[in-house]
Amino acid sequence: MKVSIDRDQCIACALCWSDSPDIFEEDPGDKLSRIVEKLRVAGDIAKGEAPESLRKAAQGAAGNCPVSIIHVE
Repeated sequence: MKVSIDRDQCIACALCWSDSPDIFEEDPGDKLSRIVEKLRVAGDIAKGEAPESLRKAAQGAAGNCPVSIIHVE
């Protein structure tokens, strides 16, 4: 399953990394959301490949994001 974040639109509300820490975390450099290192695609902090077992968490984070910047495919 692919997960991506439009980081340029992130408002750093913390909902995604609070609700789904297996997928998202706060970037200490700019305080925005990013994909956890072990799930990143080619080191890209905005794109990840997550196992199906995390689909519910990813979809929940996407649905709860107030600015709709999380995409799950």
